[in-house]
Amino acid sequence: MRLLDRVLQGIELTLAAIVLAFLLGGSDMLDPEKPQERARRYTRAVEFDYLDWTLDAIGGKLAQAALDTPFYFDENQWRQIVSDYLRLTDEILQAEYQLNLIYTDPSIPDPESASAELRAQLDDLYTRQQGLAPFAEAVLEAQVSAVLAGLELTTGGQPIPPVLFHISPLPYHLVISPRDTIQQDAAISLLPDLTIDRQAALEEKVAAGMDVSTLVVPVGGIGSYPTMVMRTTSLDWLADVISHEWIHNWLSLRPLGSNYDSTPELRTMNETTASIAGGEIASLILQRYYPALAAEYGLQTVSLSHGPVPPGGWPRPVFDFRAEMHTTRVHVDELLAEKKIEAAETYMEARRLVFWENGYIIRKLNQAYFAFYGAYADSPGGAAGEDPVGPAVRALRTQSDSLTDFLETIADMSSFEELQKAVSP
Repeated sequence: MRLLDRVLQGIELTLAAIVLAFLLGGSDMLDPEKPQERARRYTRAVEFDYLDWTLDAIGGKLAQAALDTPFYFDENQWRQIVSDYLRLTDEILQAEYQLNLIYTDPSIPDPESASAELRAQLDDLYTRQQGLAPFAEAVLEAQVSAVLAGLELTTGGQPIPPVLFHISPLPYHLVISPRDTIQQDAAISLLPDLTIDRQAALEEKVAAGMDVSTLVVPVGGIGSYPTMVMRTTSLDWLADVISHEWIHNWLSLRPLGSNYDSTPELRTMNETTASIAGGEIASLILQRYYPALAAEYGLQTVSLSHGPVPPGGWPRPVFDFRAEMHTTRVHVDELLAEKKIEAAETYMEARRLVFWENGYIIRKLNQAYFAFYGAYADSPGGAAGEDPVGPAVRALRTQSDSLTDFLETIADMSSFEELQKAVSP
């Protein structure tokens, strides 16, 4: 009976992956005049191949399902597997950093010889991690699924679609916005190993050829199916991203998600909803399975050092990134509304230098930057500026009896006007 269950589960996963891949891929006819297709004239040679990635990920998940691995271990072993995986990831990241230093240090004449032992260590770490990764992913999938069941976000106790993710290098996204307004007109996935110089050259080529604002951005997760998640050593961040991307998959089967690209407002509604839910689900995962970490997670703060205070001097004020970015976005919107495009772009570059001087490494601050980051409006302030969508989503969450009630309500919406009506007094 157990073998039959595994076979049926494998069939279920395959069908779910096919359906989700179709839904997430979209079915619109290609329009050569749309910004997305116009930009692809420049990007085709460096675009990410989702089909190959998906087939490889599904193959791994089917093998994982056949093993039925999570059910061979108790919860203590689950925690140990995830802990070992994160520890290996940390060792790998440190070793990769040391390797990069060897190859960039001008005092080392033969970096290949100097790094031979380190590269051998890395190969061993990669092998160990590859063996452990399917177990760690299976454990986290089971833990997320159990929390979703507790929230009653399941059908017959099973999340639909099933929670499936794969940790791998993620593609970059080329984001395109008009210059006269802040709006994401296109986002094209690029190769994960595209170097920074090639990113900058591509941005300039597309910007000049189309008279648009462009920016290549990194992403932490992608709502494909299975979903893609970037490697990390942070369990709270990992749980958040896995949950965030599953919410996108869940929404894709409902009006809000199926209309993701219909309007900028709906995109912000989707991303803000996934951000709110991802954070809350991650907290529940930590509380249930990693209580020691959950206690630490609840007390975490972020601070930025501004260097020593001179004798007799007053402490320097902390640079409030979100407040300063909010101020920047608001003024940019004002300048663009007055058709002062060049003035807005000059102002954004001046502000970028202010952020740089305060320790925030922003390579380019432009309309495309705000079009991308402004859609994640789960917290007040920041790149969203005075956009009313984020506050409305947060208001709906506040007035909802539970996270499940919030999700089921907003998932059925297909316009910002519906959200405004739902939160109006």
